[in-house]
Amino acid sequence: METATVRRRDAEEGRASAGELTLERRADGKLWALRGDAERVVWVRRCFPWSEPGRFVSLRDEDDNELALVSDPAELDRASRRVLEEAMAAAGFVFEVTRVMAIEEEVEIRHWRVETRQGTRSFQTRLDAWPRLLPQGGLLVRDVAGDLYHVSDPGALDQHSRALLWAFVD
Repeated sequence: METATVRRRDAEEGRASAGELTLERRADGKLWALRGDAERVVWVRRCFPWSEPGRFVSLRDEDDNELALVSDPAELDRASRRVLEEAMAAAGFVFEVTRVMAIEEEVEIRHWRVETRQGTRSFQTRLDAWPRLLPQGGLLVRDVAGDLYHVSDPGALDQHSRALLWAFVD
């Protein structure tokens, strides 16, 4: 893992220096990261802390290897920052779970049906992927596609939802 060295683009030079990270959305619709002469297709994954959702963005290649960690998008040049913000919005939301309707287990996979503030969602997790307890309270579930589901207060859910989540909550 390498932390991105991000500096504002030198307007007179018109291109990135060897350590500078530049992001572009190209005609193929993909997000491209450029550093010096290297160019790679990347996708974004938000990192913790949840108290600062716009910071600490991992740029990952097609093999899910981290190419760079952008600690503060404000350090990017204006165009790269705009592209990153658009990619973060498109990369997925943190869905806020308001009700758990079903959790069913199959071989190697767990199927979830939930109500979120954004609407009804169905998703899958691996059987060995347990929800994480967050330091500030609540649970965080990452599905197999990388989307995040947050249960801010499991105790405040309805009785049926709490019964389904009992295995995840002390």
